[in-house]
This record gives sequence, structure tokens and C-alpha cells, in this order.
Amino acid sequence: MTSRRERLRKLVVVQEQLKSLHETRHAGYVVAAAAASADAQELAARFGAEGSLAGLFPEIYNRRISTALGKAQANLRLAETEAQRIATATARTNMVERAWRDAARLDERANTERELLELLGRKTGDDAK
Repeated sequence: MTSRRERLRKLVVVQEQLKSLHETRHAGYVVAAAAASADAQELAARFGAEGSLAGLFPEIYNRRISTALGKAQANLRLAETEAQRIATATARTNMVERAWRDAARLDERANTERELLELLGRKTGDDAK
């Protein structure tokens, strides 16, 4: 059976991977929101440009601008959700890392005490002869 220290080390790795996943998703949502916002700005700029088809089809332009702005807002909400998940994952990772370090310290202390007892036991045995 694996030691508590090893299980905690593996859990730290998993928690870091989960945190990286949330960071990647957050970045993707931020990029998607920026792209949708840029698309809306571009459409709005073309809407007022001379020679644009916006004069013939204003409802289409307005609908596409509204859709792009809606996508930007939706992606920003998703990015905020992922930011909260990143904070949660960071807290969990820190908690598990502390537990892992404590377990490693306890294992090291137990090994040192065991070695000291063995050394004392050998000395006592040598003195008895």
C-alpha cells in the first residue's frame, strides 16, 4: 500500500492539472469575448461607413451586432465562473501541498527517530558485551 505522503503527492499533481485546465478555459473564454467584442465594433464601424449595405439591411446589421455583444457578455460570464474555479482550485492545491509537506516532515521525523533508536540499541548492545 502506498504511503500517505505518496497519495498526497499524486493528489497535488492532479490538483495542479485541474487548476491548469481552469486557467486554460478561462483564457479561452476571455479570447472569445474579445473576438466577439471586436466583431461587434467592426460591424458597428461598417454600419456607419459610406457605401455600406447597412442602409439597405439595417436590421441584419443590428441583429449581428447584438448577437456579437451577447456572445461577448456570455463569454465574460463564463470567464468569471472559471476565475472562481481557479481560485477554488488554488486554495485546494495549497491545502493539499501543506498536508503533503506535513506528511513528508512526519515521515522524515519518524525515519530519524527510528535510526536513532537503532543506533542507541546497537550501542547498548555493544556496552553489554
